[in-house]
Amino acid sequence: MNIDITTPAILFPTISLLLLAYTNRFVALASIIRNLHASHQSKPDPMLRQEIASLRYRIKLIRNMQAWGAASLLFSVICILLLFLGFETAGRWMFAVSLVMMLISLALSLREIQLSVVALDLHLRDVEQERERGRSPDYF
Repeated sequence: MNIDITTPAILFPTISLLLLAYTNRFVALASIIRNLHASHQSKPDPMLRQEIASLRYRIKLIRNMQAWGAASLLFSVICILLLFLGFETAGRWMFAVSLVMMLISLALSLREIQLSVVALDLHLRDVEQERERGRSPDYF
C-alpha cells in the first residue's frame, strides 16, 4: 500500500468533528450533574446518588473518548511528519496506531451512548409509572 502525506490528513476533519461532539456531550453531562447536585443539596434523594454514580462513569468515558481521539490526531500529525522526512515505514506504523486509537475512541463512544439510552429509558419508565398512578397528565 502506498501512503503519502495526504493519507493521514483525511483523519483531521473526522477527529475534529468527533472531539467537538465529545465536548458537547461533556458539557451537557456537566450541566445535568450541576442540576442534580443542586437538587440533591436542597432535597436529598437516594435515587439521585445512583444517577450521579452513573453520570460520573459516563463523564470518565467521555474523558477517555477525548483522550484517545486527541492521541489519534497527535499520531496522525507525527505520521505526516515522518512521511515528510522520508520515513515511510515509521509513518505507516504511526498511521496504523492512530487508526487503532480512533477505533478505541469510537468504541468508548458507543459504550457511552448505550449508557445514555439506559438512563433515558429509566426516566421514561418513571414518567410512565407516574402516569399510571394518575399523578401526572397524560401526554401520550
